[in-house]
Amino acid sequence: MSNPVQLPQWQRLATHAAEVRKRPLREAFATDPGRAARFSRQEHNLLLDFSRQLIDERTLELLLDLAQVRGLKPAIDAMFAGERINRSEHRAVLHVALRNRSDRPIQIDGQDVMPEVRACLAKMRDFVAGIHGGRIHGATGKAFTDVVNIGIGGSDLGIVMATEALADYRHRNLRLHCVSNVDGVQIGDVLHQVEPERTLFVVCSKTFTTLETLSNARIARQWIVDRLGEGAPARHFAAVSTNAKALDAFLIPPQNRFPMWDWVGGRYSVWSAVGLSVALALGMDQFELMLEGGHEMDQHFRTAPFQDNLPVLMGLLAVWNRNFLGMDSLAVLPYDQRLHRFPAYLQQLEMESNGKRATPDGGLVDYDTGAVIWGEPGSNAQHSFFQLLHQGTANVALDFLAPVNGSGAYPGQQTLALANCFAQAQAFAFGQTETDIRKDLQSRGLPDGQISQLMPQKLHPGNRPSSVLLFSRLGPKTLGRLIALYEHKVYTQSVIWGINAFDQWGVELGKKLAESLVPVIENPQTNTDPALGGLMTYIARWRV
Repeated sequence: MSNPVQLPQWQRLATHAAEVRKRPLREAFATDPGRAARFSRQEHNLLLDFSRQLIDERTLELLLDLAQVRGLKPAIDAMFAGERINRSEHRAVLHVALRNRSDRPIQIDGQDVMPEVRACLAKMRDFVAGIHGGRIHGATGKAFTDVVNIGIGGSDLGIVMATEALADYRHRNLRLHCVSNVDGVQIGDVLHQVEPERTLFVVCSKTFTTLETLSNARIARQWIVDRLGEGAPARHFAAVSTNAKALDAFLIPPQNRFPMWDWVGGRYSVWSAVGLSVALALGMDQFELMLEGGHEMDQHFRTAPFQDNLPVLMGLLAVWNRNFLGMDSLAVLPYDQRLHRFPAYLQQLEMESNGKRATPDGGLVDYDTGAVIWGEPGSNAQHSFFQLLHQGTANVALDFLAPVNGSGAYPGQQTLALANCFAQAQAFAFGQTETDIRKDLQSRGLPDGQISQLMPQKLHPGNRPSSVLLFSRLGPKTLGRLIALYEHKVYTQSVIWGINAFDQWGVELGKKLAESLVPVIENPQTNTDPALGGLMTYIARWRV
């Protein structure tokens, strides 16, 4: 695709942005009582209120023109048609097939992948039922009470996020633990908490060669062998992988193996057998409700007009904020503690997908692409980093997420959470003017000299762009919709920017270097790299 900056549609947006920046949101709402309604969209019990974005009707019109000229509709159709849109790896991108709840075939090179997907889901359902019912048990005949998921990146973040978000739906008699970090702390802590006779390990690694995952899996396997015998891993391990030979060596039997496909990237894989631990924690019915929610958003993304299409609108607004308003990052701020890992999940989804500087044809971009994604639950964030967002110099856009009905045992508390969420959205949009501040301080009887001194400290500039995503209640379907919404938002951005959202070559370099450095750290005297010389000296000195 051509450089988008050279397009007249892009140039018109750049000219328009200079005008929009001058218009305070406070004034926009004061002169347009219908603004909130005109800049809100509701679909599948999700309300997207983007009226506090720095836009007007002309902005939307220009962004939709850009989407058309960048070929967004053909790009969406190409993904759902199974075309190999991951050009650098010559792969299709079909996470949408994993949650396809319709009878519509989804094909790659003329072959329908849905029979394989349905067979995998059926095998998962049988396995989950066997674990929950005690038919599948440990080597000593005892039922499993603990599941330990061993994976990293896309084989961990989605599992942790989903099971934390849906904690109210967890199976009462089965506890889930997740191990990803390679430093030995997590695996050590978990093994102290569980009984070998009652623990099932689920290892997620497509190639079964990932350094962090295999290191932790080997520790877990030896732990089982030392306590239950050489044959016990066959009863205490399941795996999601394509490496049959490695699984044979690990003594993982065929009935405990689940497939992965090269048309599903790790950060899009929670919908696949990688989500086995989610299904074990919640039950297969709840897992499939999550798939249904994702499928609903897929259908909306595929068929809705762009002016009413939630993922498209979010993606276009993200491009607007990044490229035309200079927003370097996006803070994701859920007002529900159950979603406390959702920002971390989105970090991988967005930054691994759109953290690119090359186009698929090998050129380098000369414009900004993916922003930094970060965030925390809103209530805590207000008392930590909101100060910078309100009065600092960083350029940050914001996404507020909130359920109308709370997830906790005290649902009345959600009124306070919503009040905080809406108050912050208003404060970021409208700020606090000199007139407001002067009136307040004069009412307190402060002299003019003190007022002048305090004025800059209390001034809030406002005009911080934000969107509010409101939903009725957090449940499996809602979570599925939210995940798919952000997935398709990411794809929308990548099409506008002309980059590949589905490879991650930047991750591979660090992996390769880490593997080569293991023997050097074990024996620092063998180091020949002067850049590491000082570090290796202290490794040798301090290693116990």
